[in-house]
Amino acid sequence: MTRSGFPARRRLGRLAIDLTPLRASRDYRLLWFGELVSAAGSQIAVVAVFVQVFALTDSVAAVGLVGLVRLVPLALATLLGGPIIDTHDRRRLLLFAEIGQLVSSAVLMVGALIGDPPVALVYVGAGLVAGFGGFASATRSAITPNLVSKQQLPSALALNQLMFNTTMIVGPAIGGLVIDEVGLSAAYGLDVVSFLAAITACFFIRSQVPTRESIAVEVRGGSFANGWSQLTEGLRFLRGQRVLQSTFYVDLIAMIFGMPRALFPVLAVTQFGAQRGSEGSVVGLLFSAVAVGAVVAALTTGWVRHIRRRGLAVLWAVAIWGLGIVLFGLSGDSLPFALASLALAGGADVVSAVFRGSILQSTVPDSLRGRMSSVHILVVVGGPGIGDVEAGLVAAAFTPVASVVIGGAACIVGVALLALAVPEFARYRAPREAEAVG
Repeated sequence: MTRSGFPARRRLGRLAIDLTPLRASRDYRLLWFGELVSAAGSQIAVVAVFVQVFALTDSVAAVGLVGLVRLVPLALATLLGGPIIDTHDRRRLLLFAEIGQLVSSAVLMVGALIGDPPVALVYVGAGLVAGFGGFASATRSAITPNLVSKQQLPSALALNQLMFNTTMIVGPAIGGLVIDEVGLSAAYGLDVVSFLAAITACFFIRSQVPTRESIAVEVRGGSFANGWSQLTEGLRFLRGQRVLQSTFYVDLIAMIFGMPRALFPVLAVTQFGAQRGSEGSVVGLLFSAVAVGAVVAALTTGWVRHIRRRGLAVLWAVAIWGLGIVLFGLSGDSLPFALASLALAGGADVVSAVFRGSILQSTVPDSLRGRMSSVHILVVVGGPGIGDVEAGLVAAAFTPVASVVIGGAACIVGVALLALAVPEFARYRAPREAEAVG
């Protein structure tokens, strides 16, 4: 090989995703592959819930309400569960949460087997899945920094994004086909079976007891008698942490205004020509398109470990997300252009998620990691839930297309206002010790 080929190889190496955490940590590898399977099943169920509610109610507002019924149990589980995550064996807690998700998904499967269940039953099942799922995500997030080194953490977070968004391609695509060809009960059944992979992984990883310092802090606080203080300690930690706060604000801006997933069943019929009762495949494609862009971006995140201006990177990424959503709203009846626009948004979202996660995990002590991870998961998962409600209400007041375009534009404006209001966020630089070794 000529010498001229080496610089090109080095540039490709800087772009390619770093697989070191999967090679170096057995427990991280087990959790990663277990979640890969179970999250794919969860994405199948997400599509099924939206399609089922639209079929039962024929109401875009009712579909948007799915976000609200998921948000309440999610908020309770993540906020109340934070102190527990910081003081108990996180492996056992994760096992409990995965089993809870399996049982909750079984409720949805039974409802689908009934035929035309009350929509309230679908709401209850979706809410239970969200509650247990949020607790599981917060627990997993608190575990991850203890499985890899600080230098490997950005790469581990990028791998998590790759895994999650791969499931968002496979899950909705399979879900749409299964719903159209077999039925809703089969889609929920696949979700139930998929949780067995995550449960198996929990059995084989080592115990994940928090650090002695974490438990000592709680004991000095009066064990669990001072529960309210423990519960709010994570929120008190946020006071004055304007950069850390901004990672939450910017994600809420993106997800509340720029996440039109609740409109996908409606747009599949009214915009892209799908037949009522057979829109599952198109809905699956719309969900998957976001993830396709995310996976492409995740596979080329080798460069993220070299970036220190992480706050500025987040702002640019979320602005591009909003642009992608606006283009999606303006796509007319062109499904390929719509899918490409959603892919652009998905790619930008991965970049934002990696840098936001890096800022969080590198600035929060282990004694608060469970509680802060709970707040983080509440924002990441709860934001789209609020966005479902917002999109449904605006679509009911105007049109689904207007709801998408207005939301994307509001996302871009919101990012600009945040940059002006918190200038230190754009100036934030990662500590030298948090950078990966080249």
